[in-house]
Amino acid sequence: MGGKMDQQLILQVGGIGAALLLFAILAWAVLRAGRRHSRQDNSFDQMEGHEFERFCAQLLKQRGFVEVEVTRGSGDFGVDVLAEKDGVTYAVQCKRYDAPVGVKAVQEACAGREYYDRMVGAVMTNQYFTQPAVEAAKRLKILLWDRGYMESMMEEE
Repeated sequence: MGGKMDQQLILQVGGIGAALLLFAILAWAVLRAGRRHSRQDNSFDQMEGHEFERFCAQLLKQRGFVEVEVTRGSGDFGVDVLAEKDGVTYAVQCKRYDAPVGVKAVQEACAGREYYDRMVGAVMTNQYFTQPAVEAAKRLKILLWDRGYMESMMEEE
């Protein structure tokens, strides 16, 4: 009888230990996600335009882009950041908005790509894109880097 009770006690203790370990892992994951979420919510959404452009440029540098340059504010022909990665040159339009980004930003990135003679045009935003903007980007071959994409770039840090 003692052997069976010992076995049951070991299983109960093992089960409690496993439950505690699972709880600790879940708590750690929730806290980590909360920190990441609050950092993202409090970072680029509160920035002014030029600050957001510099933030985007820094994020690109951290992701391996080189020769990253923020263009001058006015007369930039729809491009805020010029960069290069793996021999490919980019012209990036940065939009820190409070609402979805529309077609105009895509058109600006297209014009800027041509003006600066870059291989790739992109729009980078803290928001998401309207369906007409997505359709225009497909036709004009402009990359769309939305909030989700930016957050994934930030998670890689």
